[in-house]
Amino acid sequence: MQAFKGENATADDLEIRQGNKITPLEVWVTPIFDEKGNIAYAIAAFQDITDRKKAETERLKFTNELFELNQSFSRFVPRQFLQLLDKKSILDVKLGDQTQKEMSVLFSDIRDFTSLSEQLTTEENFKFINSYLSSMEPAIIENNGFIDKYIGDAIMALFSGSADDALKAGINMLQRLNQYNHNRSRVGYIPIKIGIGINTGSLMLGTVGGASRMDSTVISDTVNLASRLEELTKSYGVSLLISHYTFSHLKDANKYSLRVIDRLKVKGKSIAVSVYEVFDADLPEIREVKSATKTLFEQALLLYTLGAFSEAIKLFTTCLSQNPTDTVARIYQFRCQRKMRSLNRGIKH
Repeated sequence: MQAFKGENATADDLEIRQGNKITPLEVWVTPIFDEKGNIAYAIAAFQDITDRKKAETERLKFTNELFELNQSFSRFVPRQFLQLLDKKSILDVKLGDQTQKEMSVLFSDIRDFTSLSEQLTTEENFKFINSYLSSMEPAIIENNGFIDKYIGDAIMALFSGSADDALKAGINMLQRLNQYNHNRSRVGYIPIKIGIGINTGSLMLGTVGGASRMDSTVISDTVNLASRLEELTKSYGVSLLISHYTFSHLKDANKYSLRVIDRLKVKGKSIAVSVYEVFDADLPEIREVKSATKTLFEQALLLYTLGAFSEAIKLFTTCLSQNPTDTVARIYQFRCQRKMRSLNRGIKH
């Protein structure tokens, strides 16, 4: 019909069917004009394109396999990692590639995992770890971060955007943990607890290894401090700690429920680091009473820092009367008592 309108036309979706055999065809149609310029007839040429269709099918299959392979690689080497190294593909990555970036680092770990895992079979351990990690992963992805590595039950995640992304991810992980524990309790499993530490600063991101095996990694004091903060959550009995470096990079710290709980020197460093507890993910009643006693607690902490232990212990005791579950206030109450006993012994001598 197109040819009889004076147009050249092509179609490659024709088939000849003979029993179970299907032969794909391509047809070209050309109008033929008489001496007066009128269409006299049309010529149609048919070609068997079986080989071409087969090649197209194989090419499509190959393309899909490459896509799936690339997706698989991205599970081992995150796409964001390649972007930070300014690489388009995993094929472009070489041993020793590196870049320096300012990022936020998040570490999380399950409390008492060793004793918990000893109660499970190997298969149950893998199922438990994978269900837990699968529950936590979206909190990081949805807040513009990516998981650098899993270290057993621990997670190390990186955030190249704002420090708020990392903090929101940490809060969301704890919120997701509440739902995860609810599901565990329904099938008779005990709830689990995790600790999260977040630090912000400059770090080196790149590849390390040898000729036959290399891995992506991050090296920096920033990373070490994030790991140290995660460990401190065990000592203080809290869920989420951030450094003053992360605190100072928050767009609006007043949006979060937090309080300063310590100032300490990290091993190998002479500069003290202020440590903040973030309790947005605590139960509503606990969050409310921590917010209500925040000023009182921080006044007590200042007195403790100044060596006024007698005055500090009174304020810590008042905090505990309003919130008996405040493990940090309990720790400082004990520290004040110990300091006062030590001072009294010194006076007697």
